[in-house]
Amino acid sequence: MNLFEKTKALQRAGWLLALLAAWCPSGQAESRVPSAAGSGRVWPSAPAEPRITFVESIYTPGDLGLASSGWTGFGKWLTGQDKKSALMVKPQGIAVDESGNICVTDMGANCVCLFDTVHHKFHRWTSVGKLSFQSPVSVAKSGDLLYVADSALGSVIVFDISGKLQMTITNGLARPAGLAIAAGRMLVADSKEHRVSVFDLRGNLLFQFGHRGTEPGEFNFPTHLAVDSQGGILVTDSMNERIQMFDSQGKFLAAIGSAGDAAGHFTRPKGVAADSFGHIYVVDAMFDNMQVFDRAGQFLLDIGSSGSSPGDFWLPSGIAIGRDNRIYVADSYNRRIEVFKYIGPP
Repeated sequence: MNLFEKTKALQRAGWLLALLAAWCPSGQAESRVPSAAGSGRVWPSAPAEPRITFVESIYTPGDLGLASSGWTGFGKWLTGQDKKSALMVKPQGIAVDESGNICVTDMGANCVCLFDTVHHKFHRWTSVGKLSFQSPVSVAKSGDLLYVADSALGSVIVFDISGKLQMTITNGLARPAGLAIAAGRMLVADSKEHRVSVFDLRGNLLFQFGHRGTEPGEFNFPTHLAVDSQGGILVTDSMNERIQMFDSQGKFLAAIGSAGDAAGHFTRPKGVAADSFGHIYVVDAMFDNMQVFDRAGQFLLDIGSSGSSPGDFWLPSGIAIGRDNRIYVADSYNRRIEVFKYIGPP
């Protein structure tokens, strides 16, 4: 730090200490930044029975009560070294673990974030060991391990919450995109090879399915995937503008949607997920919305529109659904996570 920077830091320190003395006699300040909770927005709108309600927007760890506290963050602010690292730049992939903790990949900052709501901690990694993330597109978490698909590295990187690298999985992968973990297996959508690879959690390749094409069971740049409560595999077949459904062994079952601009159709499908009732949710970055289908693939309703108000989107990407049927959407260009909840009948 040069003399000018030191002088600037001391000036900021003096100003802030005076402010704290005047307004925070207890020595503690409120860290939580109110989110856009309680908007009362529901879908469909009245007089129809509501099925989905907006819960909140998450911009920073503080919106969940996880903002950095103590003198570490304070010191970084004083010295000008705080680059607002807790703010998301371009959230892309998202996952929710069995305890409700939220994992996010940030393509704008090439980092991985963990909002640990159980231990009230926030973690952020730009690298693990000597390996730096270059294009972290998706994430999953099982126990204390995080699995990150990095498309530029052509691998899935596995590390623990202390940031210790556990393994790097490259077997049979070219450009990993979508990632999911279920029933002791890891599933990876490979957008370059136009297929899905299935591994055990030690990184051993079990089997693969799919190849490039437009027929049922074939892919044209698969980008996202999810596993439903019955073990079925849902794959976003992006350039074929559809969602394909498979059984746990990769046998084709059905397809949802097709190219078009009407309800139930897709133009730029992204994240896919399923709730505990079997409803299937698909994010569309062109429509700036989320469409909901029943288990048979019938369109039910759409949620959101272009904008930055609570419940709206700007180029949304990933989606994840927790055990409590809370729905988390990575609203990429609004730099936030939008949270909804299913409140309708089963």
